[in-house]
Amino acid sequence: MGSFRRIKAALIGSGAISEKYLGNIINKFHVIDLVGCSDIIPERSKNRADEFDIRQMTNDEILNDPEIEIVINTTYPLSHYAVTKDALLAEKHVYSEKMLAVTLEEGRELVELAEKKHLHFTVAPDTILGGGWQTIRNIIDSGWIGDPITANCVCIRSYQDHGDALANPKPFVFSHGGGIPFDMGGYYLHNLINLLGSIRRVSGFMQTRNPNRMYTNPRHPKFGGGFEIETPNTLVGSLEFANGTLGSLTVTSESSVFTQPRFEIHGTQGSLYMFDPNDFGGEIKLKRNTNGQPESIPQLFPFVEENRGIGVADMAYGIINDRRSRVDVSMGFHAFEAVHGICSSCDTGQVYIMSSTCERPEPLKLKALAGTAYETILND
Repeated sequence: MGSFRRIKAALIGSGAISEKYLGNIINKFHVIDLVGCSDIIPERSKNRADEFDIRQMTNDEILNDPEIEIVINTTYPLSHYAVTKDALLAEKHVYSEKMLAVTLEEGRELVELAEKKHLHFTVAPDTILGGGWQTIRNIIDSGWIGDPITANCVCIRSYQDHGDALANPKPFVFSHGGGIPFDMGGYYLHNLINLLGSIRRVSGFMQTRNPNRMYTNPRHPKFGGGFEIETPNTLVGSLEFANGTLGSLTVTSESSVFTQPRFEIHGTQGSLYMFDPNDFGGEIKLKRNTNGQPESIPQLFPFVEENRGIGVADMAYGIINDRRSRVDVSMGFHAFEAVHGICSSCDTGQVYIMSSTCERPEPLKLKALAGTAYETILND
């Protein structure tokens, strides 16, 4: 009789996003044996532990448990560096929410530590493993649009009400390491790298518009008081990829409305019009005829719904099969450096030459599977 190895994991940071991770990992990915969760606020980890029937643990209990192999770091960006470093020093593989740290120096240190200890280290987002993006990857790799020429990405959001959130007087979107360039920008950059490969040079502009704000909700405990935005909230960047494709990325959280995201790639033989890279699946349109209209393309791969945590499962299969994770930190750091590079270009007025590079992750293979068996598409 065959056997199936499951990898024990635990989650640190039981805030809002942890609910999706815990639910998906427990219900969709059998390769992960989720042991428990922790949080700096014990009430939050207790609520999550009760909700998903796992153990409420402390960070030390997770790090000192020899059976736990993976730490899932879903803390705030300011805590990513410290939590990940502690986990790597404890000989744990790490999956971290985006981005991996606040400063470029911290990011490099974590990458080097993981390499030194021969540990798997992956960084969100893992939407690139969604069925929609794997279908797009297949279209590009099959030459349907010819050679990619340009990419155009636009993300317009409104974070104006975040400062009045009652649960948290100053959420991460206004703190160092947060902000839309590092938050939503990560989704766009990871998917661009997945589809087009590594970036050679970047340039552009960043700014923090209206850094001094006031709490305007009368129910907020600090109503009438002020707070400061510590992170850039608008970015316009130009990207030159190693394969010659030229790209543009515009993100801002300063609009009063959410605008339909734009993610387009134009090639010598056609154009692709895609959906929000924050999603795992969505409408894909391909135009190849000059006089025709873009036509919808069916999604060929599974995991088109909400699947945060699929990157943890892929890493677990990578550990079992001794292969690189598809959302390996080399891509996470490369995207991280690109944002910092645009910031540097804005400060210096010079084009920023990327110091890091990364390989495109291996695409998923098309398989005729159904239901929960789809998980084995990651077992390669």
